Amino acid sequence: MTELADWDLPTPHVTALRVTAPDIDAYRHVNNAVYVTWLDRSAWEHSAALGIPIERCLEIDRGMAVVRSVIAYQRPALLDDEIRIGTWLLAADTKLRARRRFQVRRAADGATLARAEIEYVCIELSSGRPARAPTEFRERYAALGAVAERYPLLAPL
Repeated sequence: MTELADWDLPTPHVTALRVTAPDIDAYRHVNNAVYVTWLDRSAWEHSAALGIPIERCLEIDRGMAVVRSVIAYQRPALLDDEIRIGTWLLAADTKLRARRRFQVRRAADGATLARAEIEYVCIELSSGRPARAPTEFRERYAALGAVAERYPLLAPL
């Protein structure tokens, strides 16, 4: 298995998965909708690793909802491929929003299969309305120094 050292940005949070039969569509590759599910899984795993698991969100009645997604598909993923998804928190311009960058790679050869950027807004879970992000969100969802310095506000893919 190829080491995935050449990520687009430094120090990604990496989620590993394997392509299974339900991921495959009639064209015999991973359906584009599956990538959205993978990105969501990666974001949740990263949030939990940062100390904000779903249980904490429910406890404080706050969560992050997707408001914009841009995905650039570059190569197909196939049945049984081992996949690695890197995610990074990017600089955000308000106290309501957070942004993530994703890179989806095949482990065997390191090929990038897709790149995405997703923008989230903080909501009050009980009402579904936008709400100011709690301090713990703002602190933990901040871009890492190296990412923020190199990519303060990335242009859409």
